[in-house]
Amino acid sequence: MSGPDPLERLPRALHPLAEPPGAEPWNLPELDGLLPAGTRLRPAAVLVPLVERSGGPRVLLTRRTEALRLHPGQVSFPGGRIEPDDRDPVSAALREASEEVGLEAGLSHPQGYLDAFATITGFHVYPVVARVDDAFRPRPDPGEVAEAFEVPLAFLLDPANLRTVQLPYQGRLRQVFEFRHGGHRIWGATAAMLLNLRRRLEAAG
Repeated sequence: MSGPDPLERLPRALHPLAEPPGAEPWNLPELDGLLPAGTRLRPAAVLVPLVERSGGPRVLLTRRTEALRLHPGQVSFPGGRIEPDDRDPVSAALREASEEVGLEAGLSHPQGYLDAFATITGFHVYPVVARVDDAFRPRPDPGEVAEAFEVPLAFLLDPANLRTVQLPYQGRLRQVFEFRHGGHRIWGATAAMLLNLRRRLEAAG
């Protein structure tokens, strides 16, 4: 992806921290007929951590343990449902990142929001993008995280590395996005949020 440093474009590319995106999730029409009638999406938040390594920014991702009820074994961002004690989606995302990978508050610098995203499991997700200091070293919670790993942001922003695949779901085919990197399959909601990041950075010039 050509142009200015993507980290420098973040302030122009993201929804401001003071104003979580109010529109319905950008992908909600794609779930028409796939969610049970009358489903009320539950609020959740994820952190999209951009770790500022010496070789360039890298995106921190986790592989969920096989024991989890939702999305076992899949690659995801640190995150989860927004609890009553959370002030806002940012505090929920930071809390989840602390619990899942040991990200200390002083090493994380939230920048803003991507567009809201709806999951097939019934969550309205607020993705919070944060710059993370190079001093950070993941400490995965073994009860939730089988592995924490990083992927170069440049790889994820290159359209050539993203493909679409069709998967059967409830008797019909769903189109989902997918990256392959270092033996990991990054797909579904996580890949779609990374695509949203790329599109917003491109629009920011």
